[in-house]
Amino acid sequence: MSLIIILALVGLVMVGYWTGRSRAYVVCGNQPHTLHSLPSYYGAFVALAIGIPALVMFALWLIIQPQIVEAVVLGGLPQEIQDLPDDRLGLILNDIYNIASGNIASIDPDPAVVVAGERYASLMTTGSYLMTAAVIAVALIGLVIARSRIATDMRARNTVERTIDVLLLIASMIAIMTTIGIVLSLIFETIRFFGKVPFFEFLFGTEWSPQIALRADQAGSSGAFGAIPIFAGTMLITFIAMCVAVPIGLFAAIYMAEYAGKRFRAWAKPVLEILAGIPTVVYGFFAALTVAPFFRDGGDLIGIAISSESALAAGVVMGIMIIPFVSSLSDDVINAVPQSLRDGAYALGATRSETVRQVILPAALPGVVGAVLLAISRAIGETMIVVMAAGLAANLTANPLEAVTTVTVQIVTLLVGDQEFDSAKTLAAFALGLVLFVVTLCLNIIALHVVRKYREQYD
Repeated sequence: MSLIIILALVGLVMVGYWTGRSRAYVVCGNQPHTLHSLPSYYGAFVALAIGIPALVMFALWLIIQPQIVEAVVLGGLPQEIQDLPDDRLGLILNDIYNIASGNIASIDPDPAVVVAGERYASLMTTGSYLMTAAVIAVALIGLVIARSRIATDMRARNTVERTIDVLLLIASMIAIMTTIGIVLSLIFETIRFFGKVPFFEFLFGTEWSPQIALRADQAGSSGAFGAIPIFAGTMLITFIAMCVAVPIGLFAAIYMAEYAGKRFRAWAKPVLEILAGIPTVVYGFFAALTVAPFFRDGGDLIGIAISSESALAAGVVMGIMIIPFVSSLSDDVINAVPQSLRDGAYALGATRSETVRQVILPAALPGVVGAVLLAISRAIGETMIVVMAAGLAANLTANPLEAVTTVTVQIVTLLVGDQEFDSAKTLAAFALGLVLFVVTLCLNIIALHVVRKYREQYD
C-alpha cells in the first residue's frame, strides 16, 4: 500500500508541475516575459504544494496509526491480560503481530489473543485505505489551492527557492540530530557500563572475557573486561592492511595519473574501483578459503607455524579491499595539482620521476594523507573479514601469525541474539562503540587539520 501511495504522489506531482506551468502560460496570454518568474517556477510551486503536505500527512499517519490501533486492540483484551507485567504483555503483543501478519504465534495462544490479532489486521487494513484517501485528498487540495494562486505578479521563484532552502535546512538538521542522537545513546549506555565495570579496568585491563554466568558456580561468572587485547588486535590488523593498501594504492594512483595512457586509464581505473563494490562478506570468504590456507600451507613448507585464523590473512585481504579508497582519492588529488607546477619542473630539466617525487607528491600531500586516514577509518570499522579470517580470540599479541580479534567483531558478538541491556556483558558493546567512534573522529580531525595546514602552500 505504501508503494502505491508513493507512486500516486509521484504521478500527482508530475501532473501538478505540468498544470502549474500550463496555467502560467494561460494567465500571461502566452507572453512569458510578463510573468514575474519563469513558467517552470510556477510548475515547481504547484508540485511542491502537492508533494510536501501529502508526504507530511503520509509520514505522520505511518507513525501514529500503529500506536492508535495497538491501544484499541489492547483495550479490547480481557482485564486480566491488560494487568499483566510489561514483559508478559510484550510477548502477547508479539503474538498479536504474528497472528495479524500470518506468521506462527506461540504454542496454543489464548483465543482472546487470536481475536485481537484478527482485529489488529482488520484495523490496519482499514487504516491503510483511509491513509490512501487522506493523502490523495491532501495532494488534490494542494493542487487546487496552488493552481488558483498563480498570477502574473506572483513571486513563484522566491517561494520555490525559499521552500527548497527550508527543505535543505531540515535535511541537514536531521543529519546533525541523528549524529547527536547516536553519540548520546552511546554515552548514556557507556556511563551505565562504567557503573558496573571500573573505567581503568576497561581501558587498561589485559584480559577480555565478557561472558557472565547466571550462577556464581559457573565458569566465567565474574567476567573480565580488559579491552587492551581487542584494541591491540584492531591496531595490528589495521597496520597490516595499511602496509598493503597504501603502497599499492598510491603507486597505482601515480601510474594512472602521470604515466598511463588515456586508453589504459579509461578501463583500468573502473576495473580497480570494482574492488570497492565487492561485498565485504565476499572478501571474508576469499580470506577464509584461499588466503588463510595459503599462508598456513606456506608456513608449513618453511617450518613456521601460522594459525588457520591469523591477523596476517585478515590484514592482507582487508588491505586489498581498501586499495580503491587510497588509489581513487589519491588519483583525484594528483590530477588536481596545477599543470603549471609540472611545466615548471620540466622547464628546469627535471625528469618525470623527479617531478613526481619532488613536485607532484609534495603538492598532493594533504589529499594523500586524507585518503590514507580515511582508509584507516574504514579498516578500523571492518567486521566480516575479521570474523571469517582472524577469529574471535582476544589474544594480546603482536605476532601477525596468531589469531586476534577486533573491536567491531566483539561488538557483534556481544549483541548477537536476544539481549537484556542491563548486564555488563551487553553494555560493554556500547563502551567499545564509543571508543571506536572517538578514534575514528580523531582520525578525521587529524585529516582535516593536515589538509587545511598544507593546502595553502599550493593555492
